[in-house]
Amino acid sequence: MTGFEVFGPAFNALILPHARIDCLYSDARWTEGPQWYGDGQYLLFSDIPENRILRWIEGVGVSVYRQPAGFSNGRARDLQGRTITCEHGMRRVTRTEYDGCISTLVSHFGGGRLNSPNDVVVQRDGSIWFTDPDYGILTDYEGERAEPEQPQCHVFRIDPLGRVQAMISDMVKPNGLAFSPDERLLYVADSGGSHVENGPHHIRRFALDEHGVLSNQGVLAEISPGMPDGIKVDELGHIWSSAADGVHCYSPAGQLLGKIRLPETVSNLCFGGPKRNRLFITASSSVYAVYVAVRGARLPG
Repeated sequence: MTGFEVFGPAFNALILPHARIDCLYSDARWTEGPQWYGDGQYLLFSDIPENRILRWIEGVGVSVYRQPAGFSNGRARDLQGRTITCEHGMRRVTRTEYDGCISTLVSHFGGGRLNSPNDVVVQRDGSIWFTDPDYGILTDYEGERAEPEQPQCHVFRIDPLGRVQAMISDMVKPNGLAFSPDERLLYVADSGGSHVENGPHHIRRFALDEHGVLSNQGVLAEISPGMPDGIKVDELGHIWSSAADGVHCYSPAGQLLGKIRLPETVSNLCFGGPKRNRLFITASSSVYAVYVAVRGARLPG
């Protein structure tokens, strides 16, 4: 089934029921990490097992942007518009400079290597938040098999001075993350159920005060079928999450409003296009896009 499924009337104001769901590409092994570049009008996304970053341009199609690519996963842009990337291969978070040079922001914590940085978001003060589950070191398919050197799978913050701090340490496999439009709430997906029997498959919500201190506000939503992977927030505060049957949209209170049904398991998504009203969706071997009636929350870069 492909199309829209409405669970709450508020979803009707967020979608365009007549909008076509386009398949932009379907020749990957596992797509991830979509990021829209408004200044260049293109989309970057990863094909992690093939160790490459691909670029899509309207009317042109898809081409290889970088290969090898460090088995890169999630990416974001900093306040200067530079790309921040999570790499499974080198188990690090990097910054791509304007001249194309790649510098390492963090690869170790507490004397050990990171697990395999997965997803990243940049706060308006320049802080960089990223998740560090162990997916990239479990097998050789999306990185290189290795023993973990971290006692937990953390959510980390790199402050504007470059200092690294573990902010959340009680999640099984922290995955996608996103801030509310006012940055007072942080949402983090825990996809631990992918490898742990009866493990978590939910999105948690944390309040963030003016001093950068988090307080746990519990589970926002349980994702079913499948696991939450990438998540994004629109300008009105709704949370859009990946799932096994497509994209699920939740109210800020955690009510399931509706779904965008797709024939493949969704890994991640982002808002893009000239008006930030086009949802780009990475799903298994493909990338989809659909216009919606709401814009994505404005992000750095």
